Order: sequence, then structure tokens, then C-alpha cells
Amino acid sequence: MMRTPLGTPIIGIAGWKKSGKTTLSIRLIEEFTGRGLKVASLKHAHHAFQIDDQETDSARHRRAGASQVAAVSSKRWALITELHGAPEPNFDEVIAALDPCDLVIVEGYKSAPIYKIEARRRASITQSPLAEDDPLVIAIAADHAVEDTSLPVFTLDDIEGLADFLDARLGPLRPGVVALNTFRDEEHL
Repeated sequence: MMRTPLGTPIIGIAGWKKSGKTTLSIRLIEEFTGRGLKVASLKHAHHAFQIDDQETDSARHRRAGASQVAAVSSKRWALITELHGAPEPNFDEVIAALDPCDLVIVEGYKSAPIYKIEARRRASITQSPLAEDDPLVIAIAADHAVEDTSLPVFTLDDIEGLADFLDARLGPLRPGVVALNTFRDEEHL
């Protein structure tokens, strides 16, 4: 899936642990929201995570057995769903649940069927390139020279250049505009 059911472009940020995925994702979110886009993000966690403090009322409701808890305030709201042994929702289900937006940035989900920017850092736990085995990697962002590829290579700090590249490939990425040119999917699959 290269787009949400509503046609919103999706781009993944993939890489090994300590490759700079989170920093790159955050900086791209900041860049695109600074350009006026409404950006949704999806982060895959490989572990249990906590979004409510152990002593909040919502955490207490969850621990009491509620299968879903909605915590709502004038600033934000969250819906927490306990799986109680059910399987993790698949990528398409999570994407379909997102509100309408102009761009979805996905961190993780290395095997998702979406275009990806591969993040590489020398400090990464694993140095094995993802792009060699994944035809959906469309560019690399690295903290070192990368010469073993025909893909566009950006420094991890070239956020504006990377955003311009994504705008040209996935776009036009404009507020409220669903892109009609779909990165010529048939050329890259």
C-alpha cells in the first residue's frame, strides 16, 4: 500500500536500531508541518509501551479490565485499546484508522509495502543495508558517505532536501491536496 484508503501518500522511515529513524522522522514531521501540511505519524514499537501513567484514572480503568479507554481533554485525546491476547493490528488496519491528513510518515515497519527512506548511521547496531533487498527503498539518509547504491543519498541533516525530494516523488504535497501522480508505482515494483 503506497497510500491510505483516502489517497494520502505514505512514506516510511526504515533502518536498524540506532540508525537515526526517530530523529529523521521527527525532523521530517517538523519540516512538513512547517510547510502547512497536516501530518499523521505511525510508530511501530517492538515492546509493550505505556501512554498513561500508572496512577492516572485512565490507567486504573484499563487495569480494571476496560478493553478500550478514551482519555479526552481540551488539548488532545487518546484511545487506548487493550489486545488481551488478540493479534496486533496489521499495518493496513492501523493506516485505515488514521484521520484524514496530507501525509503519513511511518517509522519502523521495515517490511510494510510502502516506499521508504533508509536511515543509516555508523552507530547503528546493524550495518547491513536494507536497500539491497527492498525495492521500495527510494532514497538513503546517512551520516556517512554511501557509494554502494544508485539511489539518491542525503545526509541525515539535509531535511529540506529530503522533503523536497519527497514532495517531487510523492506530491504535490500541499495542504488538502491528495496527489494524483503516484510515483509511477509500476516503474518501481
